[in-house]
Amino acid sequence: MKNTLEIKSDISYKSAGKFEDTRFEKIHNEIFKNSIDGSLIVAQEIAQLIRNKQEKNKICVLGLATGSSPIKVYEELVRMHKEEGLSFANVTTFNLDEYYPMTKENSKSYHYFMHQHLFNHIDINPENINIPDGTVAIEELNQYCVDYEMRIKNAGGLDFQLLGIGRTGHVGFNEPGSHINSGTRIITLDHITRVDASSDFNGIDNVPKRAITMGVSTIMRSKRIVLMAWGQNKGEIIKRTIQGNISSDIPATFLQNHTNATFVLDQFAASELTRFKTPWLVGECIWTQELKSKAIVWLCQKTEQSILKLTDRDYNNNGMSDLLAQEGSAYDLNINMFNVLQHTITGWPGGKPNTDDSHRPERATPAKKRIILFSPHPDDDVISMGGTFSKLIKQGHDVHVVYQTSGNIAVTDDEALKFAEVSNDFIAKEKSVLDFESIIHFLNNKKENQIDSLEVRKLKGLIRRRESYAATRYIGLKDENTHFLDLPFYETGQIKKNPLGNVDVAIVAAIIAKIKPHQVFAAGDLADPHGTHEVCLNAIFAAMKQLKSELYMKDCWLWLYRGAWHEWDLHEIDMAVPLSPDEVLLKRHAILYHQSQKDRVMFQGNDSREFWVRAEDRNKNTAKLYDDLGLAEYEAIEAFKRFDY
Repeated sequence: MKNTLEIKSDISYKSAGKFEDTRFEKIHNEIFKNSIDGSLIVAQEIAQLIRNKQEKNKICVLGLATGSSPIKVYEELVRMHKEEGLSFANVTTFNLDEYYPMTKENSKSYHYFMHQHLFNHIDINPENINIPDGTVAIEELNQYCVDYEMRIKNAGGLDFQLLGIGRTGHVGFNEPGSHINSGTRIITLDHITRVDASSDFNGIDNVPKRAITMGVSTIMRSKRIVLMAWGQNKGEIIKRTIQGNISSDIPATFLQNHTNATFVLDQFAASELTRFKTPWLVGECIWTQELKSKAIVWLCQKTEQSILKLTDRDYNNNGMSDLLAQEGSAYDLNINMFNVLQHTITGWPGGKPNTDDSHRPERATPAKKRIILFSPHPDDDVISMGGTFSKLIKQGHDVHVVYQTSGNIAVTDDEALKFAEVSNDFIAKEKSVLDFESIIHFLNNKKENQIDSLEVRKLKGLIRRRESYAATRYIGLKDENTHFLDLPFYETGQIKKNPLGNVDVAIVAAIIAKIKPHQVFAAGDLADPHGTHEVCLNAIFAAMKQLKSELYMKDCWLWLYRGAWHEWDLHEIDMAVPLSPDEVLLKRHAILYHQSQKDRVMFQGNDSREFWVRAEDRNKNTAKLYDDLGLAEYEAIEAFKRFDY
């Protein structure tokens, strides 16, 4: 295993946090607070390599990747070109892969991606750009792939190879089963890979089944390799790649044998590594309350025992002898942990009036609170906290639901066409706000990659809006307490959104200032396929930071929910709201009012279940975990984490 000093890079990687024991890890890796910090340092290394080559009048040969992981790297390289004079005149590039068949003009092609994000904005010689051609005739592909390899060899080999990683462990499109000696070739894509790409193609049926990819041996011949991975979805495969055995089942593990490879990760992608997941198995720990909770919950699950049944031997045999020595006995540890978890449970998510709240997650006063429930899309509210939403209304709080985006991109063309045809048949043309005949004509003649017209997007947004009204009315919310922000960053008509802007933050700040809430609920689930949740959460953080000096904000608590994609781990939960069987059914019916998102979910990520099923299963699983730990048995539980903004 290599240490940082042995990595042949011109850039000093400084990861987040203090040094941790890496004895379980077989690939050098650096962990950053977020993907932006990691991307900037990777871009700096690439830029330094280009400059070093320029000083020696040499060509710099880069192997480039596509997908979401390298986008920020390319943005920074473009910035350095425009603002710092970084020239790409001496750069030759070879891309890893391309879908097959695929035209260059198709917006889903990697040729389109690379020009959109990098090549159109720098001074690279077009003749020096090499991207696998998805239009080569099938009978000519073998020779084409041999020629691609020869072009790399004739250029002097790859000085630097940038990689991402798929959930199957693929690098490039080297799917499980790829041989270490494989070269550039056509390959059949794994089903999981196609599922992960399905949101880009508006459904898995539209995702190509094959691709052209550089081989494992091609990648391994690179002089320097940097693999980037961001987000919780990559956590498990990163652990298996860095800590597991080398196997063609996970092609990325072949990188363990490369002499100059670094994995650049954010804290979420690194979260499953042993030194972060179970640090007590690595060495001595600083036992914070959160780490104690995490370790004891893990110990219960490993030993299949409830908290109060854990013994001194259980702690000693599982790497927690120092914790036991610090606390005195298993009995004391168990009682304290039991009380911590017990105090998270409440049927009063807005606080129980006229009650001692010293051991409750929420304040008793004011008895009737003003509450904002922020929902990134027009269904996250009921999917993630529909039962809590209902309780807050029934318990007399002034609840406002605020939908941050229109959600129009998630409505299928077929669904929009159905509504347009019904409306066209029912409404006289002169009375209609929208020209339904024009919408019908557009949808019936829509071309591949064509962005929806403004009227089509308006119709799709209205579909989501009316579904939201139906759901919130069913929950019991008054229409005047339902707000639609339609944040501008989202309104591109494309899957790719604009960056968060000042206007977006100002809109969010305005609604907070208007309502002056005591509680804000927001989506802390950042695993949605296209990042809308993260942008919406950042808008809330920025707005609340702007308003922090306001007197009413001193009484405002921020609660983060999950549920559509992942749930909080037990040790992370600060408030657990139990749901009765009737409340589970109410939540299900509220979700089902979002009919456009049922049956044909466009952006369901790596979970093929419908949203109501996955939400229900997760809530029931959380309740079971509490039950297994020896606490009360409930039908389901919605979980929240308090965030100090």
